Amino acid sequence: MNKYISELIATYALIFFGSGAIIINTTSGGLLTHLGVAIAFGVVVMALIYGFGETSGCHINPAVTLAFWYAGTFPGKQVLPYIIFQAIGAFLASLTLKILFPDQEFLGGTLPAGTAMQSFVIEIILTFFLMLVVINVATGSKEVGTLAGIAIGGIVLLEALVFGPITGASMNPIRSLAPAIVSGKLQHIWVYLSAPIIGALLAIMVYKIMVKPQQTSID
Repeated sequence: MNKYISELIATYALIFFGSGAIIINTTSGGLLTHLGVAIAFGVVVMALIYGFGETSGCHINPAVTLAFWYAGTFPGKQVLPYIIFQAIGAFLASLTLKILFPDQEFLGGTLPAGTAMQSFVIEIILTFFLMLVVINVATGSKEVGTLAGIAIGGIVLLEALVFGPITGASMNPIRSLAPAIVSGKLQHIWVYLSAPIIGALLAIMVYKIMVKPQQTSID
């Protein structure tokens, strides 16, 4: 149960500080800036990995949990509980932000700046590279290496910085779904539910191809 509670708290923090940064940037007239929002997402992910990685692996993302399962490094029986507790944490955070900032229309949610298909393709690519970094510095639900948090937080920051203005750089179904439902703004939500999962699974396919020759040569 401590793993599930860990995922709940960590996902709450991700949404509270990440979506919260977007809200603060809006309410302050851009004082935080887009760079500040990207840094907020990267830093909170890095901090959460170091704080919760040893307990639950700090997935904080249903697409990551599904990808670890597909990779064969995460037990199937824990997939649904992980996703449920991630969802609880995300919705609690969005509800908190709704109470604190009732005038905010989108609550830090994600919407395509261009076409939905453009954002769909970009989100697949962004999640692909995120998951490829994650799987290369993690084993199952245990983060390994002292630089894991920096590597994962860094790729999140980079992707949010470059493509945040276009797609919102979600890379996480629950990060988009929670504020969308709480705010009632569900436009194009299919993009952010499907693209991260597709991107994460594609990353595992490539990872398996990458590691198979190494495993064969060792044997």
